[in-house]
Amino acid sequence: MAFRYAFDERKATQAAGLIISKAGGSLNYMKLIKLLYLANREAFRRWGRPIIPDSYFSLPKGPILSTVLNLINEEPPPGTDSFWIKHISAPDAYKVHLIGDPGTDELSSIEMSILDNVVKRYREMDEWKLVEWCHRNLSEWRNPQGSCIEIPPEQILKAVGWDSAAIKPHLEEEEQYQIEGQILHKA
Repeated sequence: MAFRYAFDERKATQAAGLIISKAGGSLNYMKLIKLLYLANREAFRRWGRPIIPDSYFSLPKGPILSTVLNLINEEPPPGTDSFWIKHISAPDAYKVHLIGDPGTDELSSIEMSILDNVVKRYREMDEWKLVEWCHRNLSEWRNPQGSCIEIPPEQILKAVGWDSAAIKPHLEEEEQYQIEGQILHKA
């Protein structure tokens, strides 16, 4: 069983906006995805949960946050009100630009600190060096041979040092959450 967290577009936009602003208002979107993944990974290490709930995958260029990558690469469906598109540009020459201040009210001070530390730690790496670093250093990443492989959150937890006994309560809580959701859905 994999953990299922509810994606929050506003929080994802604020986290991405914070990173982009620290990069001067513009950033290669592949580097942005890697920095967001690394920040989530650090949150998993500390608390057993991510900053940005999403689905995670190994792609040929490293791990990604699936929904965030879709926000970058795809137009929102007609008639939808996308918080992302109001604050972060579509890619232009592989870069995204901050076009409005998304704020930070959805992020805790500790989450902002993690995002800031990730930016500082990997500031000197361009996107290609960061891809290489992820390939060498993230044990949860697997070479998908041109495709993609899901990275379940419990696999990230194991990679950052959590043992099965520590992960078990998270799995039990998730199972209870899914049961309650099914009961509410049937009601």
